[in-house]
Amino acid sequence: MVFVGTHDHTLDDKGRLVLPARFRSHFAESAYLLPNAGCISLWEPERFEKMIGRLGEQVRAGEIDPLSPKQVAHASSIVRPDAQGRITIPERLRTFASLEHDVMVCGAVESLEIWNAETWAAMSADLDQSVADLFLRGGGI
Repeated sequence: MVFVGTHDHTLDDKGRLVLPARFRSHFAESAYLLPNAGCISLWEPERFEKMIGRLGEQVRAGEIDPLSPKQVAHASSIVRPDAQGRITIPERLRTFASLEHDVMVCGAVESLEIWNAETWAAMSADLDQSVADLFLRGGGI
């Protein structure tokens, strides 16, 4: 599955997020949350495990700090959706990404990203222009 699209959502008072219906089946059993650049990433277990494996390969090749996989593990949380397709985002991750009530759930190819709605709105015009520029330079279809 390639995760695409942008979805307006909200967090409830307990920090729970209803996953977009089209993605729920991919996170039916569990998912991993981890801090990203200004947002929270939501990973399928298989993809998260592959990403950790790639980090291990990079450590063995001397490309990254040996502590990097441990740092990712320490910063990550495993979540399990409830019967309504909601996940609870831990408070420390909500604080990290300034997630309050209004959020955006955005496809990021291999994962989903959960953004503060205001932060997303402030940068979305630049992202739209970047995509248009990419296609103009021949990076598209």
